Order: sequence, then structure tokens, then C-alpha cells
Amino acid sequence: MSSLAAVLFSPLAYSNDESKKIVTKKADTPTENVLVIMFDDMRFDTFSYRDGPVNTPNIDALAAESVRFDNAMTTTGLCSPSRAAMFTGRWGHKTGLDDNVELWHSRVSELDPKEGGIMRAASEAGYLVGYVGKWHLGAQGTKMRGAEIDLGQGHEARERFSRQWTPYDKVPQVKGYYEGKLDENNEKHEYFMTLPGGYEDTEAYKKVVYGQDMIKQAAKDKRPFFGVISFNQPHPAYRVPEPYASMFDPTTLKLPENHLIPRVNKPLAQDGIWWPWHDVGHMSDLDWRKSRAFYYGAIAMVDRIVGDLLETAKEEGMYDDLTVILVGDQGSMLGEHGLYDKGPYAYDELMRMPLLIKSPHQKNKTVNRQVSIIDIAPTLSDIMGLPLGDDIDGRTLLPLMTEGDAADKGKVDSALYAYEWYNGSWFGIRAIRTPEMKFVWNPGDSRDEFYDLVKDPIEKNNEINNKKYRKQLQEMVVLLEQELVRVDDPSVDKFRHHMKARGLL
Repeated sequence: MSSLAAVLFSPLAYSNDESKKIVTKKADTPTENVLVIMFDDMRFDTFSYRDGPVNTPNIDALAAESVRFDNAMTTTGLCSPSRAAMFTGRWGHKTGLDDNVELWHSRVSELDPKEGGIMRAASEAGYLVGYVGKWHLGAQGTKMRGAEIDLGQGHEARERFSRQWTPYDKVPQVKGYYEGKLDENNEKHEYFMTLPGGYEDTEAYKKVVYGQDMIKQAAKDKRPFFGVISFNQPHPAYRVPEPYASMFDPTTLKLPENHLIPRVNKPLAQDGIWWPWHDVGHMSDLDWRKSRAFYYGAIAMVDRIVGDLLETAKEEGMYDDLTVILVGDQGSMLGEHGLYDKGPYAYDELMRMPLLIKSPHQKNKTVNRQVSIIDIAPTLSDIMGLPLGDDIDGRTLLPLMTEGDAADKGKVDSALYAYEWYNGSWFGIRAIRTPEMKFVWNPGDSRDEFYDLVKDPIEKNNEINNKKYRKQLQEMVVLLEQELVRVDDPSVDKFRHHMKARGLL
């Protein structure tokens, strides 16, 4: 029996069932102050504290004071579903939010107002609740959940049930790139762009100012504080002003081994153009390099943003007693496997995301166990003393924050991932990841995926039909089935049928 099988079929395998009910004693007098700083499509691997290519002194300093979750995973490589999971601790098949909202042919307009999540729980418990920046879960959603400070200035509409935003203008723009037409500064603005002015002229800086104002207001308020400052950066297209636009020389960048490698034996959906800028046939080697260079510049600007916000918290006397969560909603593709942005797949560049939690009650440490963005709401519930509900899929991370990896001794180290829809297109993907292996079920395709992450960390070789991996594949199938059952996923019967037909269950 392999090491995974030994744990998988042991009585301790899923003591993670505590995630079904988060039993939190309601605080008589809430006292915790919490600030979530969130970024959009921010990869896990670019910061200097992770030995990445971008010097990020402010984020590094925060990491040095934090519990680092170096193997944090998103639930879905798509903005709205991952954010819904983060704020509610529940999967999209329960909340109804399993697709982007209010974008080209998406089915959904908002996260059901009944799904109050951690924000409403904080408001009802007497917290001063504030929200700045991108929400992407439906217009007026923060106000409906009790945000007194509501400065959501993302791309979403401000009126509920607005008409879909459709990227008509992007289609001829991308077509023009094939014809040799370039944008200002001879750039491809759907991929990279030098913004006019400087840092303080950007939309991101406006959110910094709003966020600083929120922190100052919270410092003067006697109530405990729960605030979120959420940025569209560094989401593609990668658009930054100087000096960030020229900070990295595209011609000298080191490229990963899976940069532009052919997709062989992969699901057909990975070839799809699900958003106009997914059409990358016009991209030259230099174009790809510039996109990566501008992304790195965006991360450098993100570091400045974090520094500005935390400096305000220090100036206002809040920092020492403040729990700070730095998180990205998912990663992004910068040419790995020839892919740009995000789409219906489960590659690590998209699935993994950064997560730091600085708590005045916890010593800094690094946690290597896999955790999920869906664990953030129950963790906040535990920290803030707030009841979150009886049907929660995530788990509190406080034991890992206190004890480190030893808190998970005897438990399977796995992460569940789903990709049900992308702007109205159905895929139904479910994936399970351990540190050694990844299995991806693609029910909308006749081809599933299996990767040996030890021998093939760049996920080049789909070993789904390799007989040498039959035993490991069966173990991963059982593990995924257990997770689907644990979270009451309605796709489990179809999954069982598919796997039994292949003799894997």
C-alpha cells in the first residue's frame, strides 16, 4: 500500500469533516481588528520572499511577521467564484455562484443576498465593516451585507441586474494585431501597456487613498473593524505607468520550462478562445516577454501599494493589534502551455495563489500543508468570534497557524478545485491535488488529466493513460470522490459512473 493509500483508507483520513460545521463561540464583546488586502490574478511565485524575480520589500516584511501559507490554492481560477468561496466558505454549487457575474453571456448577476458570509456576520456582531475596490459579486453586494464604508470601484456596475458587459471593442483590436496594427507606444494594449503619468495617476492609487481613508476612519471608531481593500491589479491586460513599465528588460527575462510548450494530449477546451485576448496566435516571442515584464512591473507596484496601506495603519496606531490577510483570488498564465490570463484548466500557475496572515496572537511561521481560499471565511469566523453557519465547506486555519504543519498530522494533504463555468460556457471540471500528484476530471471532454508533480512539476505530460500510474490514479480518484461527497457536490454520481466505466472505482 502506498503512503497516500495508507492515509486515505485510515480512520483519520477525513477528520476534515469538522469543516461541515464551524462551531464558533460568539464573542460577547468583539475586539479583533481585521484588514484583508486582496489582489486580482496575482501569482504565488513572483515575490522576493518566495525567491521570485520581483523585489518586494514591503510584502517581504509582512511575510516575516506572518504565517506564510506557501501552498495555498484557489477554488476556481476565475474571479467571481473564487471570491464567493472566500467570503462565504462555501462551494459554488451551494451558493449558486459558480461563474463570473455580469460579463459576456454569463448566467448569473450576483451572489444571492441570502449568502451573507463573513461580512454580514461581522456587521451583525457590531463591527465597523468597510469595503474598498473590486467586489465582482454583484452590484450593491457590499452594502447589502452591512458595509458602512462602501467604496467599491471595480469594473462591475453600480446598479443591480445591469446588462452584461460585452467586449465588442476587443475583437477588432486583437484582429488588428494580426494585421500588424499596434497601439500607442507600439504596444499591444490588450496584453501590455505603459499608462500615462505615474503611480499617483492610476486607478489603483485611487483605491489606495480610499483604503487609507477607511483605515483612518476605523482608527477613530470605537467599534472593532473588518475591512477589505481589493485591487484590480495585476489582472491582465498588464498596464502600469513608469517606472514600472520599464523596470524589467523583456529580452533578459528568464522564462519557465513550460513557456509556450505544445499542449499534447490535453483537453480540447484549452485550445478555446473564451475571451478575445485568449487569441494569442499573433504574439511574437518579444510580445510574450513584454507581457511578463509588465506583469512583474505590476507586482512591484503592488508591493508599493501594500507598503502605503500598512504605513497608514502604523501611523494610525492600528498595526500592532491588526490581523492582516494578504491574498490573491487566483493566479494567471504568462505563456505557460501557450496560455494567457485564465481559463478552464487546473495548472498550478492558475490554481495556486499567495496567502499571508499576520496575527497579533500568532508567531510567524511557514505552513507547507495545502490550504484553500475557501478556508479564509471560517478562519476569520474563528478569529473574530463570529457564527458563520452550519454548512461550511472550508476549515479554520487557526490550528495550522498555532501548531504549524503538525496540526494536520494523520490527514490527507489535498486541495479540491472546480471549474464549472466560464462566462456561460460549461466545463464541470473537478480536480484534486496532493503535493505529489494531480488528477483532473473533465466531464465535458473524453480526456481526463493526471500529472506526476514530483517528476513533472511543469505539468507537461498527461499520464492519464500511462499504466505505470494506474495505482496512483486509482488512489486520486478515490480521494476526489471522498471530497465530492464531503462537500455534497451534485456531480458525484456522474463522476462515479465515469470512473467505474474505466475500472477506477
